[in-house]
Amino acid sequence: MTGRAAFRGVRVDGLRVRFGAVEAVTGVDLRVEQGQAMALLGREGAGKSTTMRVLAGDVPPSEGTASVGGYDVRKAAHDARRSVGYCPETGGLLPGATPWEHLQATARLHELPRWEARGRGLLERFGLAPVAHRVTAGLGHGPSRRLGVVLAALPEPDVLLLDEPFDGVDPVGVEATFDVIEDARSRGAAVLVSTRLRDLAVEVCAEVAVLSGGSRLATIPAGFMAGTEGARAYRALLAG
Repeated sequence: MTGRAAFRGVRVDGLRVRFGAVEAVTGVDLRVEQGQAMALLGREGAGKSTTMRVLAGDVPPSEGTASVGGYDVRKAAHDARRSVGYCPETGGLLPGATPWEHLQATARLHELPRWEARGRGLLERFGLAPVAHRVTAGLGHGPSRRLGVVLAALPEPDVLLLDEPFDGVDPVGVEATFDVIEDARSRGAAVLVSTRLRDLAVEVCAEVAVLSGGSRLATIPAGFMAGTEGARAYRALLAG
């Protein structure tokens, strides 16, 4: 049996991911402490989603190591998956199932004994209570993204991974996502949020890791990435 490390945040060292001849991640190092929220910021194709998929256990590293919640994603894959709440950028929902049925499935996966009240509260917070018993095939993009965050947050995981949670989401959903991130951080979870939206990244996270071309360019305190000066610094980083 593989033991659990004392560090239970997110650790990525020398991560590389190849899909055939394409190298999607070319060398990423990250460390997210317990009780910290970090943003992965970058344009489309920067390697953000692939990094998140490695941490969620969906894609194996080609090189390097990654751990979540104290578990190596390769050596202790089952335990690593159970320590994570993951909202993928796309997919993850069954079109013929209702939001409530998705909550039931998540509760079974994480063996949650009493989850119904928390599940109802999350649906209400995200404005999804009126559609709790409608199949997700009828939901629009925004409500589907909100439901993804609800499912990731339900088990109160050690590590919360939100991949593009603000994409197409209205202000109510953005505020509710901010609340979920703060709730997770305040109880000691490590939170990693990938996004293309710099203004939201700096509002909700303490640090920002800028990715481009599959590699990490810099990790910067969020305050230095805010406002007009932050936008200028971000453009300069991407321009090389």
